[in-house]
Amino acid sequence: MNNEFVLPGSYKKWTLGLIIVGLLALVYGIIMFNPFSHSAQGENINSTRFWAVLLQNSVYWLLTVNAAMFFICVTTMAMGGWQIALRRVPEAISSVVPILGLITFIILLAIVLGHRTDIYQWLDTDAVSHDKILKGKSGFLNPTFYIVWSALSIGLWSLLGWKMRKMSLDLDQSGPMDYETGKRWIFKSTVWASLYTVFFGLSVASTVPWLWLMSIDAHWYSTMYSWYTFASTFVSGLSLIAIFVIYLKNRGQLEYVTDEHLHDLGKFMFAFSIFWTYLWFSQYMLIWYSNQPEETRYFIDRIGTADKSGPYNGIFFFNLIVNFLCPLLILMKKSTKKSWTVVTFTAVLIIFGHWIDVFQMVMPGTVGSHFALMPFEFGIAALFIGIIMWGVGRYFSNHSLLAKNHPFLKESMIHHT
Repeated sequence: MNNEFVLPGSYKKWTLGLIIVGLLALVYGIIMFNPFSHSAQGENINSTRFWAVLLQNSVYWLLTVNAAMFFICVTTMAMGGWQIALRRVPEAISSVVPILGLITFIILLAIVLGHRTDIYQWLDTDAVSHDKILKGKSGFLNPTFYIVWSALSIGLWSLLGWKMRKMSLDLDQSGPMDYETGKRWIFKSTVWASLYTVFFGLSVASTVPWLWLMSIDAHWYSTMYSWYTFASTFVSGLSLIAIFVIYLKNRGQLEYVTDEHLHDLGKFMFAFSIFWTYLWFSQYMLIWYSNQPEETRYFIDRIGTADKSGPYNGIFFFNLIVNFLCPLLILMKKSTKKSWTVVTFTAVLIIFGHWIDVFQMVMPGTVGSHFALMPFEFGIAALFIGIIMWGVGRYFSNHSLLAKNHPFLKESMIHHT
């Protein structure tokens, strides 16, 4: 079998091209936006825009690649053997977590230690001392807790993810296992997967979105916010897995991956698009129904009032169309979930749609109505995509594309839904 991957020239060109475009956008922003000048909210909108775009992209792409390891761990805990034939793909994607984690942490440090009150109002100690709501949240909305918990989260995602990948790669050298040895290995991998999943729940599904994103609008809060963020980035991670699986399959590799495996990935994409929509509607409906000023402010800033549309009104509802209606209508039929072309198109659409989703989560509380979707915004996104392609390509080149000797490999080879 062809389990070795040699980076084709076209892949290298796209990777290098995206990174160069992203670096040019970054240099342009540094020169034109004066990002290192101190800016209170509204004073230097381009400086605020620079850091808001970096925050949006770093958080979105980090949580998206981190979702690949979550996928591995939850399927491991569920004894899901079907995904073994394509397991090296989410492993490769998750290998980028330490790289993007370091970049994200540097950006977060620059915002917090740079005292960017235009991004996080709670960094203004004087404002906190005169604000009952901010003072009440100061136990966790403070620079020390923010930095320590961010470092711990990124560090443990990287460490536990590395352990899961190492265990998988070690199987390539171990040779075939008998029943008892395989049983012990499955138990060990399930224990490590459960450790990762528990910490993932304590970070991505709860505290990290509060600190990195929800605290931008520090006077507002939602108990659904972290689950909403998780759903958005998990379905994006699933879509990224599908894109790389299809890419490798089109190059004549991943021989054991069939339409049945693609069908299961399509079902995950369909299901979590619906789950995201459930959270979107529940959060919006409950706040609209209760009509409490401290809660409705979040949506007024985005879609406006009955008398006047907000600046993000179009993006807000475009977000619903791209992330709900399109996946619902496209992936509803079994045949479309088995179409490599249709799944590729839908995966790209979902990734773009949730990038827009995180965009409208960050921008209203930072740049207000002065937002823009210009070459700078897309250039920074290109930089992160290029880094992901580089990291994934490096992993593919250095390791077998098949998880050899895995106890569930045969189950994955004969998988049928």
